[in-house]
Amino acid sequence: MEDFIVSARKYRPVSFKQVVGQHAITNTLQNAIKNNQLAQAFLFTGPRGVGKTTCARILAKTINCENISDETEACDQCESCTSFNNNASFNIHELDAASNNSVDDIRNLVERVRIPPQVGKYKVYIIDEVHMLSAAAFNAFLKTLEEPPAYAKFILATTEKHKIIPTILSRCQLFDFRRIGVEDITEYLMYVAGNENIDAEEEALHTIAQKADGALRDALSTFDQIASFSGNKLTYKNVIDNLNILDYEYYFKITDALLSSDLSNLLLILNEIIDNGFEGQHFLNGLGEHLRNLLLIKDPATVELMHASHSLKEKYSSQAASCDTAWLLSALEIFNKYDLNYKTSNNKRLHVEICLMQLSHIGQTANPVPTVKRQIPIASPKPEIQNKVVPPAPKTEQPTLTEEKPAYTKPPEPKAEESPKPAEQIQIKPAKKPMAEGNGRRIKNISIKDSLKAMNKKKPEDEEVIEAVIKTPFDQEKLLDTWARFTTSYQSKSPSFANAVAKYKPVLKDNFVVEYKVDNSIIAKDVLNVTALLRFLKTELNNNQITLTPTFPEKNEQKTAYTDREKFDEMAKKYPEIIKLREQLDLELGF
Repeated sequence: MEDFIVSARKYRPVSFKQVVGQHAITNTLQNAIKNNQLAQAFLFTGPRGVGKTTCARILAKTINCENISDETEACDQCESCTSFNNNASFNIHELDAASNNSVDDIRNLVERVRIPPQVGKYKVYIIDEVHMLSAAAFNAFLKTLEEPPAYAKFILATTEKHKIIPTILSRCQLFDFRRIGVEDITEYLMYVAGNENIDAEEEALHTIAQKADGALRDALSTFDQIASFSGNKLTYKNVIDNLNILDYEYYFKITDALLSSDLSNLLLILNEIIDNGFEGQHFLNGLGEHLRNLLLIKDPATVELMHASHSLKEKYSSQAASCDTAWLLSALEIFNKYDLNYKTSNNKRLHVEICLMQLSHIGQTANPVPTVKRQIPIASPKPEIQNKVVPPAPKTEQPTLTEEKPAYTKPPEPKAEESPKPAEQIQIKPAKKPMAEGNGRRIKNISIKDSLKAMNKKKPEDEEVIEAVIKTPFDQEKLLDTWARFTTSYQSKSPSFANAVAKYKPVLKDNFVVEYKVDNSIIAKDVLNVTALLRFLKTELNNNQITLTPTFPEKNEQKTAYTDREKFDEMAKKYPEIIKLREQLDLELGF
């Protein structure tokens, strides 16, 4: 039985032209070899599986090749290339810094650098995961990296550039490898599937490429996994079953149900999704991506931002034709709100269902809806009220109707002994933000809440009553007495506020203005407690024209002691013998 080799190793690029998705870097390296402008040290950085170590090996092989082609590629036939292909090259050394990260490992490497190559032009040292080296190992490597022999080349590779000390970075040529595009990975997977005689659907390979998140090695590993399951035919259904991916058909069904405001169908589809083992967060993320794609495909300039196959793009384009841009923007705003609050929700399923309900409501209001007159029956006739006009009374707006025709109000049935009285008209206000229809008309909503408020305004108990002016005079002494009684009685409710206003004495000004001092604006803005103080003063002093004005004391102003500790300190300043007495009697203060 022939040994199986995973695709990530079997189809690993062996030349610059085979490297996928890194053309800028490979072209730079080829030009440096061609022009004989090779640096002493290179640093390859980027995410996993994008070709850092592969490019390092190709570069090491090419610069030692004895017959470099016109395209700056290794010949694969000379002694150096043959030994490299057989993993027997003495000029190329690979070091895994994850397991060889001590100072002794780097010192051994530095000792080997002193020996010149026996065959070929250069000795190349590839250090993978270089960020794992210890700080002492980095320092031991600095001098050699800065001034190596002419025949020595260092290629460092890492996924975490920020962990490398700046003195190392400054001694290397930096090459940032980017994530490989979905289209590039899909194309390479089609090439691999053709070599392996596997009939693969384009949609299936595109899904694998999206799942790989820019890492070609991950895509090849997933390809092997799906091929082992499905055999020689790789389908989209096999891919979504193995990778736990929700079929995009569900999102198209959900969107159709949202546009038609079919709430029952929405809940049934969601139940089927949950029964298949998918979490609500997974569904919300996919739905947000689906709505985003519908928005992108409406503009030809943004179609390239989508990661989808050609057949899937046609399906998106067909559904996007029935979606209004304003509807998509509103749907994305609602989705984002529910996505952010998903983790804090106790009932996850209900959270997702409410999200779909709101999205369904948008779909309902987005379609043309005829304006309907609603009639609110009145249980019994309202008695006529003789409104008292008290100047200056604000003018009440007359009830207006949003419909062009007068609203119909149902009169109450008259009793035998009295004639029917006209029913009160109910105010119907337009919605704050009416949605425009396609023909320019506006949909006007009827507000039941505002109508009830308009009815309540006619009740006699809601009539405005002007308070009589009471100006009972009082002096500073009476103010201080009332102020003290408030601070004493308010201790049980809010001791901090009571102590704060008791700290300074209030001052009576003209027109019954009471000026009081507080230490900070927080106390002055304590509306609840300040209102209680003002109400107490008005009641006790029998004067409803009192106003409170807070002020702040100067820094050097003497404060009145109001706590036991402050009172003791004040007495100690006047009578220092109290301190000595306390020490002699070994007394402890109970505050």
